[in-house]
Amino acid sequence: MASVAVILTSIIILSLFSTSIYASVSASLSSGTGGSSSSSSSEDASNCVTFDSEGRTIIVTCKTTNLTQIDDRLRNPDVIRRDEVFDKGWILNAGITVAENAALYINSSDTSWLKIISDGETAYPIHVSGSVKINSVGISSWNPNTNNYTSSLDSHRNGEDVQIGTPRAYIIVDDEATGTTDIINSEIAYLGYESGYGGGRTGLRYEGGDGSIIRGSNIHDLYFGFYSKGVGGMILENNYVHDNIHYGLDPHTGTHDMIIRNNTVHDNGSIGIICSLDCFNITIENNTVYNNTKMGIMFSRNMTDSIARNNTISNEDRGIVISESHNNEVYSSTISTSNSGIDLDEDSSGNSIHDNTIVDMADPEDALGIDDDARGQNTLYSNILINSNNGDRTSLDQGNSTFK
Repeated sequence: MASVAVILTSIIILSLFSTSIYASVSASLSSGTGGSSSSSSSEDASNCVTFDSEGRTIIVTCKTTNLTQIDDRLRNPDVIRRDEVFDKGWILNAGITVAENAALYINSSDTSWLKIISDGETAYPIHVSGSVKINSVGISSWNPNTNNYTSSLDSHRNGEDVQIGTPRAYIIVDDEATGTTDIINSEIAYLGYESGYGGGRTGLRYEGGDGSIIRGSNIHDLYFGFYSKGVGGMILENNYVHDNIHYGLDPHTGTHDMIIRNNTVHDNGSIGIICSLDCFNITIENNTVYNNTKMGIMFSRNMTDSIARNNTISNEDRGIVISESHNNEVYSSTISTSNSGIDLDEDSSGNSIHDNTIVDMADPEDALGIDDDARGQNTLYSNILINSNNGDRTSLDQGNSTFK
């Protein structure tokens, strides 16, 4: 289809810019959020930056600080040092813990790329109990033995089958974080690994930090591109989320009042965008989703009072799936060249599915897959199937569920 070709062409062009963190990242900001340059701390860094050698962790308690001030305080190149081959680059060979009410700025004032050592045995975290502002930089794992990013393709999770993967650095915001962790105009890559259910080392993970923003960033080759638990008020917009080992975007377990909009999500190893387990008030809108291994968008396990609208989904096994979820609205989306369009299971109720366009199904009966027991519990109207070869338009609603 012409529209799909245009989308793919634009993504190819975008990917050329993002092939490697070596690509420069624009320092101009689309928002002031996270943009402050912490060129000087309001405190003496000697009193608020310490190193726990036993836990190999830098502990930050400063009201504000940055990597330059941390380096000036520690003066230990085995822990943190400037990258000799990359301007404004840093090599971090330890974890960083940002304490409650403290703030760390990782931005273009003194940083272009932060490489966190991950030699196949270590997994240093940036652990946030306070606030972190990441702006116009790259952050990745780095294996000094190979002089390259660290791969964790051996990470594996299919149902109950879990394969612990090669350890890599990761970012985690804990549930008592006192501020936001904002990521703006940055590249986050090659972080996280399968550490077992509940291990919490998935890559970019928010268990706190209500009101955080992730905007305009290239998030790729993580284990999970994004995961959240019990977080409210976040905005994820204008990001490029691709080639992550498992999920692309995965708000989870009580995540609420989140906006996911204008993102491009493709070629992730499982589902592009999934909200699962008691999520509510989630808005998923104006996203372009394609080529994920299993599904484009999924509402799962008691996701309620949420909306998916104006999304463009293509080349998926299943386009949009609603499973065990209630009182949601799915409308004005286009699903093309996928094995199924919109699927609704028997344990879902009160959902309204309308004004969606489904294009070029191999089997038209798979355009709307409605379980028998779901027919009287949900409402469908004005959904159409289009055959692009001859322009035929077919109403999909009659006989599937409550029909208006």
